[in-house]
Formats: sequence, structure tokens, C-alpha cells
Amino acid sequence: MPSCRVHAAHNTVIPRRLSSRVLSRSVVALIAAVAVLLAGTGAARAEPTPAELEKQIDDMWNQLEPTIEQYNQVHAQLKDNRAKAEALQQQLQPLQAQVDAAMDKVSDIAVRQYKTGRVTTLQVLLAGTTPTDMLDQLATVNAIARYERAQIQGVAETRDKLAGDKQALDTLIAEQTKQDAELAAKKTQIEGKIAELQRLRQQVYGSSGATGTLKPVACPVEYLGGPGGTAAKKACELIGKPYIWGASGPRGYDCSGLTLTAWAAAGVTLRHYTKWQWDDTKAVSRADLRPGDLVFFFSDLHHVGLYVGGGWMVHAPTTGDHVRMAKLDGRPITGYRRPG
Repeated sequence: MPSCRVHAAHNTVIPRRLSSRVLSRSVVALIAAVAVLLAGTGAARAEPTPAELEKQIDDMWNQLEPTIEQYNQVHAQLKDNRAKAEALQQQLQPLQAQVDAAMDKVSDIAVRQYKTGRVTTLQVLLAGTTPTDMLDQLATVNAIARYERAQIQGVAETRDKLAGDKQALDTLIAEQTKQDAELAAKKTQIEGKIAELQRLRQQVYGSSGATGTLKPVACPVEYLGGPGGTAAKKACELIGKPYIWGASGPRGYDCSGLTLTAWAAAGVTLRHYTKWQWDDTKAVSRADLRPGDLVFFFSDLHHVGLYVGGGWMVHAPTTGDHVRMAKLDGRPITGYRRPG
């Protein structure tokens, strides 16, 4: 009878000659089971490819850029409206002074006429000597009262209109200030997402964050004189500048900041917001594109580039990147527009 040993945990009798073989098979089966379990739970998975990370970057940026352009719009409107309110206040001050001075000069009868809307004739009748004198005096008093009231009323109406305009503007400024503050409150969140984008870019492209050659071909690809050619040349000169959201130079640029700076070199003013730039320009077809034209992307127009010929554009792409050339093809183009 072969010798045997007792398993302490289960009191199982295992033949000594078979124990090693059985244990080896058990270990192999256990490892296989763990591998299947890990595969089922997703614990073992491949690292994302550069293409997958690039898509994540694009998706995240397409959520961020509309917020950036909204900030550009609100901030520009707020700045403009504050300047208008200040101008109205400067207009109101002399008008109020005119009203005050006119009131001081008006006689007591004219003041009562202005306030009550009727002439106090009793004093005229008591002061008159003959019916003719009384009629003359009454006519004179009425004429003075009408003239003085017209003078005061005209200035006062202008003052009141401007005051009403300023009150409406002040209300709008309060609303825009609130919007501006809300966008400012998002700064930490936006910067956190931007930092995340940068970390993803570094995973794909290394610490430089760059995505290849910034200017792979001559820029502009096609030479053109006139304002469009000047704008295209200026955009090409800005290649290599860092993307900075809300910026229009000289240290860095966002997409609409780049295009407005390029066209400013040609003496054409564009506003710092993609939708305003769309509104301020005229449509052209793809077949009629020429250097300097603007190319807008996505249904909400949150990105814009400047065409430089040969199917290429210059644009400020995303945070962590730089002003660079890029091909138009393969991008969600919404339309083409021409300033000037």
C-alpha cells in the first residue's frame, strides 16, 4: 500500500507520487482563470494610440473654444458699452447745467407758466392801466412764458432722453458685468482643462507640445497684392507664436485674434469674435478663394483660419500649440468669407 499524507485544511488524502503533478495543473488553471477575469473586467488594456489621444484633444478643445469666443464677445461688448456710458455722462453734465441756468433766468411768471401750464393773468390785470395796456402786457407775458418754456423744455427733453438711454445702458452693463464675472469664474475650470490638454499633447508629442513642422511649405503659398496679400503675409510672419486664448498679440494669439491682427496690417478692422468676423465679411465660394480670405469651421463658427493659397491656411489651433500652417481638407468647414 503506497504511503500517503493528510492535507491539513480539508483532511484530504493525496498520494505522494501524484501531488506535484496535481498542484502544477491547479496553478496553471488558476492563472488562466485570473487572466480571463482580468480581461473581462478591462484591467488589462492597451495604451491609447496617438490618433486616439489626438481625437480626445480635438473633442475637448471643441468644447473649450466656444467658451473662449463667448468671452471675447462679452468682454468686447462690455468695454464698448462702458465707453458709451461714459460719453453719455459727459453729455448729460452740460445739459443739466443748461437747464439749471435757464431756470435761474426765467421770471417768476414764466416759471409758474412752465410749472403749471397756465399764465397768471390776475397780476397783469391788476397792474394794467387801460384795456389796451393790459392786452399788450398779457400778450408780452404769454410770449415770454412760451419762449422761456420752449427753451427749458427743449434742453430738458434732450437731457431726459440721454438720461433714459444711459439708464438702459447701465442696465445692460450690469448684465454684461455679471456675464463677464461668470466667465471669469470659469477661469480655473478652463485652465484645468487646458492643462489636461497639454498633458495629453505631451504624451503624444513629447514635452514640446508641437505637432510637426509649423511651416511645411512657402507661406504665402500664392503671392497676391492688395489687402488680402498683405493680410496673408502678416499671418505667415506670425507663425510660431504661441496660442493664448483671448489674445490678439503681440505675445500670442487665439484664432480670431490672429485673423484680426493679420487684417489690421492691411488697414481693415475686424472685431475679436469669430461670429462678428463672419458678420463683418462677405461670402465667397471655395472656387473663388484667394489669400487673405477667412475660413470658418464648425456649425457654431467657433474657429477661423486665414487662407494663404494652395489649399493651405494659417491658424492658431489649440492651447499648447503655435500659430501654424494647415491644410483645409479634412476639416469641418462652414464657409469662406472676405473682409474689406
